[in-house]
Amino acid sequence: MDEDRKESGFKERTRVDDAREALADRVTQLDRTETVAVPEADARVLAEPVESDRNVPDYSRAAMDGFAVQASDTFGASDRSPEVLRVVEDDPMPGEAVRVHTGSALPDGADAVVMIEHTDRFGDEVEVFDALAEGENVAPVGEDVREGQHLYDPGHRLRPSDLGLLRSVGIESVSVFEPPSVGVIPTGEELVEADPGPGEVIETNSLTVSRLVDRWGGDATRYDVVTDDPDDLETAIAAACEEHDVVATTGGSSVGERDLVPEVVDELGEVFVHGVALKPGHPVALGIVEDTPVVMLPGYPVACIVNAVQFLRHAVKWTGELPVEEPPTNPAMLDRKIPSEPGVRTYARVRFDSKDGQRVAVPVRAGGSGVLSSVALADGWVEIREGIEGLPEGDLIAVQNWEWSA
Repeated sequence: MDEDRKESGFKERTRVDDAREALADRVTQLDRTETVAVPEADARVLAEPVESDRNVPDYSRAAMDGFAVQASDTFGASDRSPEVLRVVEDDPMPGEAVRVHTGSALPDGADAVVMIEHTDRFGDEVEVFDALAEGENVAPVGEDVREGQHLYDPGHRLRPSDLGLLRSVGIESVSVFEPPSVGVIPTGEELVEADPGPGEVIETNSLTVSRLVDRWGGDATRYDVVTDDPDDLETAIAAACEEHDVVATTGGSSVGERDLVPEVVDELGEVFVHGVALKPGHPVALGIVEDTPVVMLPGYPVACIVNAVQFLRHAVKWTGELPVEEPPTNPAMLDRKIPSEPGVRTYARVRFDSKDGQRVAVPVRAGGSGVLSSVALADGWVEIREGIEGLPEGDLIAVQNWEWSA
Protein backbone atom coordinates (compact mmCIF):
# COMPACT_ATOMS: atom_id res chain seq x y z
CA MET A 1 0.00 0.00 0.00
CA ASP A 2 1.17 3.52 -0.78
CA GLU A 3 2.77 4.92 2.41
CA ASP A 4 1.62 8.47 1.62
CA ARG A 5 -1.98 7.28 1.49
CA LYS A 6 -1.59 5.50 4.83
CA GLU A 7 -0.41 8.72 6.39
CA SER A 8 -2.67 11.26 4.70
CA GLY A 9 -5.81 9.26 4.00
CA PHE A 10 -7.86 9.89 0.85
CA LYS A 11 -6.61 13.07 -0.79
CA GLU A 12 -9.11 12.65 -3.62
CA ARG A 13 -12.44 10.87 -3.61
CA THR A 14 -14.34 9.73 -6.69
CA ARG A 15 -17.86 11.02 -7.18
CA VAL A 16 -20.59 8.39 -6.75
CA ASP A 17 -21.82 8.55 -10.35
CA ASP A 18 -18.27 8.33 -11.72
CA ALA A 19 -17.53 5.33 -9.51
CA ARG A 20 -20.67 3.57 -10.72
CA GLU A 21 -19.78 4.31 -14.34
CA ALA A 22 -16.32 2.84 -13.84
CA LEU A 23 -17.90 -0.26 -12.31
CA ALA A 24 -20.42 -0.60 -15.14
CA ASP A 25 -17.59 -0.49 -17.71
CA ARG A 26 -16.04 -3.58 -16.12
CA VAL A 27 -19.14 -5.70 -15.50
CA THR A 28 -19.72 -8.70 -17.74
CA GLN A 29 -23.36 -9.66 -18.18
CA LEU A 30 -24.24 -13.30 -17.76
CA ASP A 31 -25.54 -15.37 -20.65
CA ARG A 32 -26.22 -18.55 -18.68
CA THR A 33 -29.86 -19.62 -18.84
CA GLU A 34 -32.02 -22.38 -17.42
CA THR A 35 -35.59 -23.56 -17.79
CA VAL A 36 -37.76 -23.42 -14.67
CA ALA A 37 -41.36 -24.26 -13.91
CA VAL A 38 -43.62 -21.21 -13.82
CA PRO A 39 -44.50 -21.56 -10.09
CA GLU A 40 -40.77 -21.35 -9.25
CA ALA A 41 -40.05 -18.42 -11.61
CA ASP A 42 -41.04 -15.53 -9.33
CA ALA A 43 -38.52 -12.64 -9.57
CA ARG A 44 -36.54 -14.45 -12.28
CA VAL A 45 -35.53 -12.64 -15.48
CA LEU A 46 -36.80 -13.92 -18.82
CA ALA A 47 -34.16 -14.93 -21.35
CA GLU A 48 -36.56 -15.34 -24.28
CA PRO A 49 -39.73 -13.59 -25.50
CA VAL A 50 -43.05 -15.10 -24.48
CA GLU A 51 -46.19 -15.25 -26.64
CA SER A 52 -49.56 -16.85 -26.03
CA ASP A 53 -50.51 -19.85 -28.13
CA ARG A 54 -54.17 -19.76 -27.10
CA ASN A 55 -57.09 -17.41 -26.54
CA VAL A 56 -58.13 -16.65 -22.98
CA PRO A 57 -60.94 -17.32 -22.65
CA ASP A 58 -61.19 -19.74 -25.54
CA TYR A 59 -64.99 -19.60 -25.40
CA SER A 60 -67.58 -16.86 -24.97
CA ARG A 61 -68.66 -16.70 -21.33
CA ALA A 62 -71.21 -14.98 -19.16
CA ALA A 63 -69.83 -11.87 -17.49
CA MET A 64 -72.76 -11.72 -15.02
CA ASP A 65 -75.12 -13.99 -13.14
CA GLY A 66 -78.42 -14.07 -14.99
CA PHE A 67 -80.03 -15.54 -18.09
CA ALA A 68 -78.48 -16.16 -21.49
CA VAL A 69 -80.82 -14.93 -24.18
CA GLN A 70 -81.05 -13.81 -27.77
CA ALA A 71 -80.77 -10.02 -27.58
CA SER A 72 -83.50 -9.55 -30.17
CA ASP A 73 -85.98 -11.15 -27.73
CA THR A 74 -85.45 -8.28 -25.26
CA PHE A 75 -86.08 -5.34 -27.60
CA GLY A 76 -88.56 -2.99 -25.94
CA ALA A 77 -88.32 -4.66 -22.52
CA SER A 78 -88.73 -2.28 -19.56
CA ASP A 79 -89.89 -2.20 -15.96
CA ARG A 80 -93.44 -1.42 -17.12
CA SER A 81 -93.43 -3.76 -20.07
CA PRO A 82 -91.22 -6.83 -19.47
CA GLU A 83 -90.61 -9.50 -22.08
CA VAL A 84 -91.56 -12.99 -20.94
CA LEU A 85 -89.27 -15.87 -22.01
CA ARG A 86 -89.46 -19.59 -21.41
CA VAL A 87 -86.62 -21.04 -19.28
CA VAL A 88 -84.83 -24.05 -20.83
CA GLU A 89 -81.78 -26.08 -19.83
CA ASP A 90 -79.47 -25.26 -22.77
CA ASP A 91 -79.14 -23.73 -26.26
CA PRO A 92 -82.05 -21.28 -26.25
CA MET A 93 -84.19 -20.84 -29.30
CA PRO A 94 -86.04 -17.55 -29.97
CA GLY A 95 -88.25 -16.76 -27.00
CA GLU A 96 -86.15 -18.87 -24.59
CA ALA A 97 -83.58 -18.19 -21.84
CA VAL A 98 -80.98 -20.30 -19.99
CA ARG A 99 -79.87 -19.69 -16.40
CA VAL A 100 -76.11 -18.92 -16.31
CA HIS A 101 -73.53 -17.88 -13.73
CA THR A 102 -70.52 -15.58 -14.02
CA GLY A 103 -67.88 -17.41 -16.04
CA SER A 104 -70.30 -19.97 -17.50
CA ALA A 105 -69.88 -20.84 -21.16
CA LEU A 106 -72.44 -18.96 -23.23
CA PRO A 107 -74.93 -21.52 -24.62
CA ASP A 108 -75.21 -21.93 -28.37
CA GLY A 109 -77.96 -19.70 -29.73
CA ALA A 110 -77.51 -17.01 -27.03
CA ASP A 111 -75.74 -13.71 -27.74
CA ALA A 112 -76.35 -11.68 -24.54
CA VAL A 113 -76.87 -12.11 -20.80
CA VAL A 114 -79.52 -10.26 -18.81
CA MET A 115 -78.45 -9.63 -15.21
CA ILE A 116 -80.36 -11.58 -12.58
CA GLU A 117 -81.46 -8.34 -10.85
CA HIS A 118 -83.24 -7.29 -14.04
CA THR A 119 -85.45 -10.37 -14.07
CA ASP A 120 -88.21 -12.08 -12.15
CA ARG A 121 -88.72 -15.82 -12.51
CA PHE A 122 -92.06 -17.58 -12.18
CA GLY A 123 -91.70 -21.32 -12.61
CA ASP A 124 -90.69 -22.07 -16.21
CA GLU A 125 -90.89 -18.44 -17.27
CA VAL A 126 -88.78 -15.37 -16.63
CA GLU A 127 -89.74 -11.72 -16.99
CA VAL A 128 -86.97 -9.56 -18.48
CA PHE A 129 -87.01 -5.84 -17.61
CA ASP A 130 -83.95 -4.73 -19.61
CA ALA A 131 -83.43 -4.36 -23.36
CA LEU A 132 -80.03 -5.78 -24.36
CA ALA A 133 -77.69 -5.26 -27.26
CA GLU A 134 -75.95 -8.19 -28.90
CA GLY A 135 -72.83 -9.11 -26.86
CA GLU A 136 -73.97 -7.28 -23.73
CA ASN A 137 -72.66 -8.84 -20.47
CA VAL A 138 -70.71 -11.40 -22.50
CA ALA A 139 -66.93 -11.88 -22.31
CA PRO A 140 -65.89 -12.72 -25.88
CA VAL A 141 -63.22 -15.21 -26.99
CA GLY A 142 -59.76 -13.72 -26.38
CA GLU A 143 -61.05 -10.89 -24.16
CA ASP A 144 -58.17 -11.49 -21.71
CA VAL A 145 -55.41 -12.72 -24.05
CA ARG A 146 -55.44 -13.29 -27.79
CA GLU A 147 -53.78 -16.24 -29.50
CA GLY A 148 -50.35 -15.11 -30.74
CA GLN A 149 -50.34 -12.04 -28.48
CA HIS A 150 -46.87 -10.91 -27.37
CA LEU A 151 -46.69 -10.99 -23.58
CA TYR A 152 -43.13 -10.34 -22.40
CA ASP A 153 -39.71 -9.35 -23.73
CA PRO A 154 -36.37 -10.81 -22.62
CA GLY A 155 -35.12 -8.95 -19.55
CA HIS A 156 -38.55 -8.77 -17.90
CA ARG A 157 -38.42 -9.70 -14.21
CA LEU A 158 -41.39 -11.90 -13.45
CA ARG A 159 -43.92 -10.91 -10.79
CA PRO A 160 -46.60 -13.04 -9.12
CA SER A 161 -49.26 -11.60 -11.46
CA ASP A 162 -47.09 -12.58 -14.44
CA LEU A 163 -46.92 -16.16 -13.22
CA GLY A 164 -50.71 -16.29 -13.09
CA LEU A 165 -50.98 -14.95 -16.64
CA LEU A 166 -48.43 -17.47 -17.93
CA ARG A 167 -50.33 -20.35 -16.41
CA SER A 168 -53.65 -19.02 -17.75
CA VAL A 169 -52.34 -19.32 -21.31
CA GLY A 170 -51.04 -22.83 -20.66
CA ILE A 171 -47.32 -22.09 -20.29
CA GLU A 172 -45.76 -24.43 -17.75
CA SER A 173 -42.07 -23.45 -17.91
CA VAL A 174 -39.95 -20.49 -19.06
CA SER A 175 -36.33 -19.82 -20.02
CA VAL A 176 -34.68 -17.46 -17.52
CA PHE A 177 -31.22 -16.15 -16.80
CA GLU A 178 -29.39 -17.86 -13.97
CA PRO A 179 -29.09 -15.56 -10.95
CA PRO A 180 -25.61 -14.10 -10.50
CA SER A 181 -23.66 -15.86 -7.77
CA VAL A 182 -22.14 -13.53 -5.19
CA GLY A 183 -19.46 -14.48 -2.67
CA VAL A 184 -19.54 -12.41 0.54
CA ILE A 185 -16.31 -12.44 2.56
CA PRO A 186 -16.20 -10.81 6.01
CA THR A 187 -12.72 -9.73 7.12
CA GLY A 188 -11.24 -8.58 10.42
CA GLU A 189 -9.27 -9.86 13.40
CA GLU A 190 -11.91 -8.64 15.83
CA LEU A 191 -14.87 -10.53 14.35
CA VAL A 192 -16.45 -13.54 16.06
CA GLU A 193 -19.63 -15.54 15.50
CA ALA A 194 -20.86 -15.35 19.10
CA ASP A 195 -19.91 -14.52 22.71
CA PRO A 196 -17.59 -11.57 22.03
CA GLY A 197 -14.87 -10.80 24.53
CA PRO A 198 -13.14 -7.45 25.08
CA GLY A 199 -12.19 -5.94 21.73
CA GLU A 200 -14.30 -8.45 19.79
CA VAL A 201 -17.47 -7.88 17.75
CA ILE A 202 -20.14 -10.28 16.50
CA GLU A 203 -19.89 -10.41 12.71
CA THR A 204 -23.14 -9.19 11.11
CA ASN A 205 -22.19 -7.55 7.83
CA SER A 206 -22.06 -10.74 5.79
CA LEU A 207 -25.55 -11.72 6.95
CA THR A 208 -27.02 -8.32 6.07
CA VAL A 209 -25.25 -8.09 2.72
CA SER A 210 -26.10 -11.67 1.74
CA ARG A 211 -29.80 -11.20 2.40
CA LEU A 212 -29.78 -7.94 0.45
CA VAL A 213 -28.11 -9.74 -2.47
CA ASP A 214 -30.84 -12.37 -2.41
CA ARG A 215 -33.51 -9.63 -2.48
CA TRP A 216 -31.79 -8.03 -5.46
CA GLY A 217 -31.98 -11.24 -7.48
CA GLY A 218 -28.56 -12.70 -6.74
CA ASP A 219 -27.55 -15.96 -5.10
CA ALA A 220 -25.32 -15.16 -2.13
CA THR A 221 -22.79 -17.41 -0.42
CA ARG A 222 -21.38 -16.35 2.96
CA TYR A 223 -17.76 -17.19 3.70
CA ASP A 224 -16.14 -17.64 7.09
CA VAL A 225 -14.36 -14.64 8.59
CA VAL A 226 -10.88 -14.08 7.15
CA THR A 227 -8.26 -12.51 9.40
CA ASP A 228 -6.18 -9.46 8.48
CA ASP A 229 -3.41 -11.53 6.96
CA PRO A 230 -2.42 -10.81 3.34
CA ASP A 231 -1.86 -14.46 2.44
CA ASP A 232 -5.19 -15.57 3.93
CA LEU A 233 -6.99 -12.69 2.23
CA GLU A 234 -5.39 -13.45 -1.13
CA THR A 235 -6.32 -17.13 -0.91
CA ALA A 236 -9.94 -16.40 0.04
CA ILE A 237 -10.52 -13.62 -2.49
CA ALA A 238 -8.85 -15.49 -5.35
CA ALA A 239 -10.94 -18.60 -4.67
CA ALA A 240 -14.16 -16.61 -4.41
CA CYS A 241 -13.44 -14.81 -7.69
CA GLU A 242 -13.03 -18.17 -9.44
CA GLU A 243 -16.31 -19.49 -8.02
CA HIS A 244 -18.60 -16.46 -8.28
CA ASP A 245 -19.79 -13.80 -10.71
CA VAL A 246 -19.38 -10.99 -8.15
CA VAL A 247 -17.43 -10.84 -4.90
CA ALA A 248 -18.07 -8.53 -1.96
CA THR A 249 -15.75 -8.12 1.02
CA THR A 250 -16.63 -6.37 4.25
CA GLY A 251 -14.03 -4.57 6.35
CA GLY A 252 -10.40 -3.72 5.71
CA SER A 253 -11.16 -1.29 2.87
CA SER A 254 -9.71 1.93 4.30
CA VAL A 255 -6.08 3.08 4.56
CA GLY A 256 -5.00 1.90 8.00
CA GLU A 257 -2.26 -0.59 8.82
CA ARG A 258 -4.77 -3.46 8.92
CA ASP A 259 -6.77 -2.36 5.86
CA LEU A 260 -5.23 -4.81 3.44
CA VAL A 261 -8.09 -5.79 1.16
CA PRO A 262 -7.58 -3.17 -1.61
CA GLU A 263 -3.87 -3.95 -1.71
CA VAL A 264 -4.56 -7.68 -2.05
CA VAL A 265 -7.17 -7.15 -4.78
CA ASP A 266 -4.77 -4.87 -6.64
CA GLU A 267 -2.17 -7.64 -6.54
CA LEU A 268 -4.68 -10.14 -7.93
CA GLY A 269 -6.16 -7.76 -10.51
CA GLU A 270 -6.91 -4.03 -10.43
CA VAL A 271 -8.41 -1.57 -7.97
CA PHE A 272 -9.88 1.20 -10.12
CA VAL A 273 -11.71 3.16 -7.40
CA HIS A 274 -10.59 3.63 -3.80
CA GLY A 275 -12.38 6.28 -1.81
CA VAL A 276 -15.74 7.75 -2.87
CA ALA A 277 -17.27 11.14 -2.07
CA LEU A 278 -20.05 9.53 -0.07
CA LYS A 279 -21.11 9.67 3.56
CA PRO A 280 -21.24 7.47 5.53
CA GLY A 281 -18.67 5.12 4.08
CA HIS A 282 -16.20 6.89 1.81
CA PRO A 283 -13.52 4.15 2.25
CA VAL A 284 -15.21 1.87 -0.29
CA ALA A 285 -13.10 0.35 -3.07
CA LEU A 286 -14.02 -1.20 -6.42
CA GLY A 287 -11.84 -3.67 -8.26
CA ILE A 288 -11.74 -6.45 -10.81
CA VAL A 289 -10.00 -9.84 -10.70
CA GLU A 290 -9.99 -11.52 -14.10
CA ASP A 291 -13.63 -10.81 -15.10
CA THR A 292 -15.05 -10.78 -11.57
CA PRO A 293 -16.05 -7.42 -10.04
CA VAL A 294 -14.97 -7.03 -6.41
CA VAL A 295 -16.83 -4.54 -4.21
CA MET A 296 -14.80 -3.80 -1.08
CA LEU A 297 -17.24 -2.54 1.53
CA PRO A 298 -16.27 -0.70 4.74
CA GLY A 299 -16.51 -2.63 8.00
CA TYR A 300 -18.71 -0.20 9.91
CA PRO A 301 -22.25 -1.61 9.52
CA VAL A 302 -24.01 1.59 8.38
CA ALA A 303 -21.25 2.43 5.91
CA CYS A 304 -21.30 -1.17 4.71
CA ILE A 305 -25.05 -1.08 4.03
CA VAL A 306 -25.00 2.32 2.31
CA ASN A 307 -22.23 1.26 -0.06
CA ALA A 308 -23.79 -2.14 -0.69
CA VAL A 309 -26.97 -0.40 -1.86
CA GLN A 310 -25.07 2.14 -3.98
CA PHE A 311 -22.52 -0.18 -5.61
CA LEU A 312 -22.97 -3.90 -4.90
CA ARG A 313 -26.65 -3.74 -5.86
CA HIS A 314 -25.76 -2.28 -9.24
CA ALA A 315 -23.03 -4.87 -9.81
CA VAL A 316 -25.45 -7.71 -9.06
CA LYS A 317 -28.19 -6.34 -11.29
CA TRP A 318 -25.91 -5.43 -14.20
CA THR A 319 -24.31 -8.87 -14.08
CA GLY A 320 -27.62 -10.70 -13.90
CA GLU A 321 -29.46 -8.75 -16.64
CA LEU A 322 -31.75 -7.37 -13.92
CA PRO A 323 -33.43 -3.96 -14.23
CA VAL A 324 -31.95 -1.29 -11.97
CA GLU A 325 -34.91 0.54 -10.49
CA GLU A 326 -34.89 3.60 -8.29
CA PRO A 327 -36.01 2.95 -4.71
CA PRO A 328 -39.56 3.99 -3.84
CA THR A 329 -39.87 7.16 -1.79
CA ASN A 330 -42.29 8.61 0.73
CA PRO A 331 -42.77 12.38 1.09
CA ALA A 332 -42.34 13.93 4.53
CA MET A 333 -41.65 17.30 6.14
CA LEU A 334 -38.16 17.49 7.64
CA ASP A 335 -38.42 17.88 11.41
CA ARG A 336 -35.04 19.56 11.80
CA LYS A 337 -32.15 20.52 9.55
CA ILE A 338 -29.64 17.99 8.26
CA PRO A 339 -26.11 19.24 7.58
CA SER A 340 -24.00 17.84 4.76
CA GLU A 341 -20.53 18.34 3.36
CA PRO A 342 -20.30 20.15 -0.01
CA GLY A 343 -19.10 17.86 -2.78
CA VAL A 344 -20.13 14.73 -0.87
CA ARG A 345 -23.29 12.69 -1.40
CA THR A 346 -24.86 12.12 2.01
CA TYR A 347 -27.37 9.50 3.10
CA ALA A 348 -29.08 10.66 6.30
CA ARG A 349 -31.12 8.17 8.32
CA VAL A 350 -34.62 9.26 9.36
CA ARG A 351 -37.68 7.85 11.06
CA PHE A 352 -41.29 8.88 10.47
CA ASP A 353 -43.38 10.66 13.06
CA SER A 354 -46.58 12.71 13.03
CA LYS A 355 -46.86 16.38 13.88
CA ASP A 356 -50.10 18.37 13.58
CA GLY A 357 -51.55 15.58 11.48
CA GLN A 358 -48.66 15.68 9.01
CA ARG A 359 -45.96 13.08 8.43
CA VAL A 360 -42.55 14.34 9.42
CA ALA A 361 -39.07 12.87 8.98
CA VAL A 362 -36.96 12.95 12.13
CA PRO A 363 -33.19 12.53 11.62
CA VAL A 364 -31.98 9.52 13.60
CA ARG A 365 -28.39 10.68 13.92
CA ALA A 366 -25.95 12.50 11.69
CA GLY A 367 -22.89 10.38 12.44
CA GLY A 368 -22.17 6.98 13.89
CA SER A 369 -21.54 4.74 10.88
CA GLY A 370 -20.88 1.92 13.31
CA VAL A 371 -24.31 2.21 14.97
CA LEU A 372 -26.32 -0.50 13.23
CA SER A 373 -29.50 0.30 15.16
CA SER A 374 -29.59 3.74 13.52
CA VAL A 375 -30.38 1.99 10.24
CA ALA A 376 -32.38 -0.96 11.53
CA LEU A 377 -34.71 1.32 13.50
CA ALA A 378 -34.99 4.00 10.79
CA ASP A 379 -37.74 4.15 8.16
CA GLY A 380 -35.40 5.11 5.34
CA TRP A 381 -32.80 7.63 4.39
CA VAL A 382 -32.62 10.96 2.63
CA GLU A 383 -30.19 11.37 -0.25
CA ILE A 384 -28.47 14.77 -0.22
CA ARG A 385 -26.70 15.33 -3.51
CA GLU A 386 -23.19 16.71 -3.85
CA GLY A 387 -24.20 20.24 -4.84
CA ILE A 388 -26.42 20.82 -1.80
CA GLU A 389 -25.17 22.09 1.56
CA GLY A 390 -27.64 20.39 3.87
CA LEU A 391 -31.42 20.44 4.08
CA PRO A 392 -33.31 23.06 6.13
CA GLU A 393 -35.95 22.32 8.73
CA GLY A 394 -39.44 22.26 7.21
CA ASP A 395 -38.23 21.14 3.78
CA LEU A 396 -40.48 18.68 1.92
CA ILE A 397 -38.20 15.72 1.26
CA ALA A 398 -38.35 12.27 -0.34
CA VAL A 399 -37.40 9.45 2.02
CA GLN A 400 -35.94 6.45 0.22
CA ASN A 401 -37.11 2.98 1.19
CA TRP A 402 -33.70 1.44 0.50
CA GLU A 403 -34.71 -1.99 1.84
CA TRP A 404 -37.46 -2.68 -0.69
CA SER A 405 -37.26 -5.95 -2.60
CA ALA A 406 -36.15 -4.90 -6.07
